[in-house]
Amino acid sequence: MTAADAHDGLRHLLNEWDPIGVADLVEDEYDCLIAPLLNRLRNGADRAELRGFLHHELTDHFGLSQPYGVDGLADRLTVWWTATHTQEA
Repeated sequence: MTAADAHDGLRHLLNEWDPIGVADLVEDEYDCLIAPLLNRLRNGADRAELRGFLHHELTDHFGLSQPYGVDGLADRLTVWWTATHTQEA
């Protein structure tokens, strides 16, 4: 998987998740999460670390008082990352 493929794949997952409901209007709303998530995934982050990061970003950066779907996305990210990197081996 190239860096561009990883970026695009992660953007797709974030836009499907769409916790603030704007992905139909703006394609790059969640791009600020891509590099930090990719760094964490490359460094072996587990679901708990991904969940903590996502929860923090949704509450601090995006201002949501009740972030939803964080656990589900952390699971999806872990599965996606494992699947894409298992195929390379």
